[in-house]
Amino acid sequence: MSNSSTWDSSYEWKAVLVMSAAFGLVGLDRFILPPLFPAMMGDLHLNYQDLGNLVGALGVAWGCSAILLGSLSDRIGRRAVLVPAVVLFSLLSALSGIATGLVSLLFIRAIMGVAEGAVAPTGVAVAVEASHPRRRGMNNGIFQCTISLFGQGIGPILATQLLLITTWRKVFLIVGIPGLIVAAIMAFVLRDPATVRTSGASAPAQRASFWSMFRHRNVPLAMVTLLCAMTGVFVLSAVMPNYLIDYLKLTPQQMGIVTSAIGFGGALGQFGILTLSDYIGRRSATVLSFIVAAVFLWLFIHTGANLPLLFALLWIAAMANFGALAILAGPVPAEAAPLGLMASAAGLVIGAGEIFGGGIAPSIAGTVAQHFGIQYTLYLALGGQILGLLLSLLLKETAPRKSRSTSGGSVSELDQPIASR
Repeated sequence: MSNSSTWDSSYEWKAVLVMSAAFGLVGLDRFILPPLFPAMMGDLHLNYQDLGNLVGALGVAWGCSAILLGSLSDRIGRRAVLVPAVVLFSLLSALSGIATGLVSLLFIRAIMGVAEGAVAPTGVAVAVEASHPRRRGMNNGIFQCTISLFGQGIGPILATQLLLITTWRKVFLIVGIPGLIVAAIMAFVLRDPATVRTSGASAPAQRASFWSMFRHRNVPLAMVTLLCAMTGVFVLSAVMPNYLIDYLKLTPQQMGIVTSAIGFGGALGQFGILTLSDYIGRRSATVLSFIVAAVFLWLFIHTGANLPLLFALLWIAAMANFGALAILAGPVPAEAAPLGLMASAAGLVIGAGEIFGGGIAPSIAGTVAQHFGIQYTLYLALGGQILGLLLSLLLKETAPRKSRSTSGGSVSELDQPIASR
């Protein structure tokens, strides 16, 4: 069985780092739109509903792509899906800067969502396959935290500061370039599952059937629970810049700083809470995350234009919200997946969550903001946390350390790589 002396730790860290860089650029290219949107509204004659639809179109496309291309990567290999996807979304991010109106921007962002959707489930599979079983949570945390660190932490500050010296169109062009470099590195570094050597197995066995994924209750349950977490993440990400500027009357630069709390808090949550889940269990960490997210989001909603307090409350709420999302999108479906269907299971869960939480929910939030007031959209995010808390109580524990203590499994059995079971 696998152990520290025989595990290919060199490839493990290379794979995790290159996938983290790619996922960070996914976040930057995806989430650069909301902080630029106040500057775009006048040039392209857009409104709150258009913002919700733009975020939603990318989310729906992302979700459908995650389901289809995650499954495809199980069949044709990780690199064959990941490298073209990273090249495509990078080029489309740059093309967002030449959009002339809502229709062209919707088209570009939707196709961009197709490319980005391939990275999430395939990246989860790469990180799990390359990781020693006792580091699955931590390595998935490193991988997943970069999307919020780059997209919602660095992104709002970068966007608002660049607007002081250039136009929103050129900002899109600038953030699209690094992805092409990362795609080239991925082509040389990543291995497909059959060539990820461990002492337990050198090649994958026969694949299970697609429908066998639903035999483990965590897969359908994670699909529903993840959309609750994603409702919080994507509603906040979509409306926060305009909420802070239009409702709380902050300046664009103040908005950029407060909005960055989503990314910095989210990054810590995705890394820290996923790592914590290796020790206290996936279920316990998810339940705790939803409780903290709901409490601190409620406090944020009832806070005025107090910058330090707004940042602190949003930072903690995002940390917990992203922590729940990371567990549900990563180790929960991966550890429940049948043989040969790891990316398929992750893609199914991520896709379902994205289609509603990342697609339909922001569009609903745009409608609420347009007709009732942008301040009421935050209650939609809060409702997602409360419902997610109730659903997460039904999860079955799968973390290796906790599973051993509850099922009596041996250390060697639980340390065995997923691909060889």
